[in-house]
Amino acid sequence: MTVPAGEPTALGGLITFKRLEILSFCHSAIYLSLLAVWLIPGLHGAEMVLGWCHGIGWIVMSVLALIAQRAGVISFRLAVLVAVVGGIGPFAGTIGFVYESRHRRVGATEPPVSPATAR
Repeated sequence: MTVPAGEPTALGGLITFKRLEILSFCHSAIYLSLLAVWLIPGLHGAEMVLGWCHGIGWIVMSVLALIAQRAGVISFRLAVLVAVVGGIGPFAGTIGFVYESRHRRVGATEPPVSPATAR
């Protein structure tokens, strides 16, 4: 996977926006699977494995998000969504990546400010 020229990276090009976005989708899929096996009685082994995957995945995503934010790969708002809200529900981080990705495609550098907060 090549990185477009001018796009910020971290750790020598290892951490990119697209790679973090893909990891976020994977983390959300693991969490959705964890919720499914939690609802089905008798799947305690799968519940434990997916629980560990979610926990370790959240820690890894949090560290990567903090490194990426410091390097300018992702916004502070997105780093907070991934690191703080991601432990409870990684879907928030995934939605944040989709939102920021769409704004990057249209050329906006920051999300639009609502009139109520512009004061």
